[in-house]
Amino acid sequence: MKTIAPRFRHLVLLFLAVTGALLAGAAPVSAHAALTGSDPQQGAVVETAPKRVTLTFSETVALSDDSLRVLDPAGKRVDDGKARGAGGTKYAVGLHSGLPDGTFTVAYQVVSADSHPVSGAFTFSIGAPSKTSAVLTDQNAGGGVVGALYGVTRYLSYAGYVLLVGGAVFVLACWPRGAGIKPVQRVVVAGWTALTASTIAMLLMRGAYTGSGKLGDVFDMTLLGQVLQTKTGAALTSRLLLLAAAALFIAVLFGAYVKRAEDGDKKELKDLTFGLAVGGAVVAAGLGATWAMAEHASTGIQTGIAMPVDVLHLLAVATWFGGLSALLVALYRAPSIEASAVRRFSRVAFGSVVVLAATGIYQSWRQVGSWSALTGTRYGQLLLIKIGLVALLVGIAWISRRWTGRITEEAVTASVVEQRTAGKKEPVEVGGGAKGTAGTGSGKGGGRDGESPERAAQLARQRAAMASAREKRVRDADPQRFGLRRSVLAEAGVAVVLLVVTTILTSTEPGRTEEEAKAAGAAAQTQAGPVSLKMPFDTGAADGKGSVLLDVDPGRTGDNDMHVYVLRPNGKAFDVPEVKVSFTQEAKKIGPLSVVPDRIATGHWTASGVQIPVAGDWKIAVTVRTSDIDQVTVTKNAKIG
Repeated sequence: MKTIAPRFRHLVLLFLAVTGALLAGAAPVSAHAALTGSDPQQGAVVETAPKRVTLTFSETVALSDDSLRVLDPAGKRVDDGKARGAGGTKYAVGLHSGLPDGTFTVAYQVVSADSHPVSGAFTFSIGAPSKTSAVLTDQNAGGGVVGALYGVTRYLSYAGYVLLVGGAVFVLACWPRGAGIKPVQRVVVAGWTALTASTIAMLLMRGAYTGSGKLGDVFDMTLLGQVLQTKTGAALTSRLLLLAAAALFIAVLFGAYVKRAEDGDKKELKDLTFGLAVGGAVVAAGLGATWAMAEHASTGIQTGIAMPVDVLHLLAVATWFGGLSALLVALYRAPSIEASAVRRFSRVAFGSVVVLAATGIYQSWRQVGSWSALTGTRYGQLLLIKIGLVALLVGIAWISRRWTGRITEEAVTASVVEQRTAGKKEPVEVGGGAKGTAGTGSGKGGGRDGESPERAAQLARQRAAMASAREKRVRDADPQRFGLRRSVLAEAGVAVVLLVVTTILTSTEPGRTEEEAKAAGAAAQTQAGPVSLKMPFDTGAADGKGSVLLDVDPGRTGDNDMHVYVLRPNGKAFDVPEVKVSFTQEAKKIGPLSVVPDRIATGHWTASGVQIPVAGDWKIAVTVRTSDIDQVTVTKNAKIG
């Protein structure tokens, strides 16, 4: 049978991992709380200065004193610096009295209920729009170098959890002899190390990640103290405490457990296995809960059901993928593995798939909510990719089960006999090509009489190399083992990509939330006024460039007041010979309804009693004439009513 070189197989697996990582890196982290409304509205022009600014989000958010800021046209803060809740998902900040006319900038930087930072800004005007010099250079929450590093540590933490839990389950439930195999031990220890290191890194970076985004703030102890008081900080701290218990579990598993197995004390071994199974299950579930209590499952509908379901989902993922990794290492690195161990893992993996399917269906319904969100949102599209990968993975796993059925105990016994036979003394090169027998010497330096320590060390290296080569020949000689290794390798490669997609899902706004935010935003635009539009124009003539600001108040059916402002590119108002406005609703074949406003000040036209007969999407056209022959019409759509 022709085989693929092991090095090439490793490159294939590495390629899949890197491809998944690149896919993850190309995906921006999405905030899960969306701004659905504000008072004053974005772009609105109000006659008098409001006493406060109120923002409405799609879900509850966490605030600090500087979460909401209001800047005047000169870029100076005019809020009282005390952001606070205003009931439900509304949050407000008070404004100073005596504010001048002009354009004000509202900046917000909050943390959504599922731990992701949200930032943005919008403007409103008092009296009339004006030029503003407000510059927002510190809104880097969730981005920059810190955002990229935080994203990497999130992937590393999931991978560490999978290897730690899955590797331990594989040893205890499927292959107890594997507890004494060094490569398998390294899988579990590597998982614990990765999870611990990533948790510490996330805890240090959390303040900068949700705040300034500056790398220099990572070691700011003041920020760390603030993080420890948040829900995410409590989850990460709890994870570190549980990892200390996990370290004790690993020490017992690879220490006392292996010793009891070697001593052959079945009674003590059985009791120790039971204790490790119970303790390990508690620690694994606790670690899984640190994600459930701080991310998607902790917000939205049915959180009391969603959180334990999320823990079960994580445990099933870790058991399947982590066990798969341990099996792959055993097939490639261990001298032999019992067929019964492979069959036991096959049954454990099948149980994990059943749990994944059940919990995944519930999570999908909870996070997506509708068929339209499944295909029309980024979360739904990623979920479809995940479902496809799971189906592919199950298919490859079925092939692995077929290879498992072909492995016989006789083949394993033959491998053990061959290894014992290979353990006999073999001739080795001695001196200038003469042959001798490797063995223990009684001369100086630990070699045979007359051998130098250097020669003894050389012979020891030769014996070790030959023993390693014999082990590899034994592993590669079994066609059933080769077939199983190939299918498990493919399964592991798909699992790497699937794990990356799953991690991206945890940082993507759920489809249900996205659609609710869109609906709330549409409702806010429909019900609250005024409607404010900004449309640039260019007649092509000298002094023919600028922009038109149009306000329709209150922005619903019936009588409305309309204000039109014509501004130069520098933001200053200027007069033009004529301004006309028309309203058209193409869906119901209404219009165009023409309105000719009256000039009341430089660059300011108004009209009262503007009739909007029905609610819906209206196309608003503004015609600006800048000379006797130069004019242009610009259009924009708006929802009115």
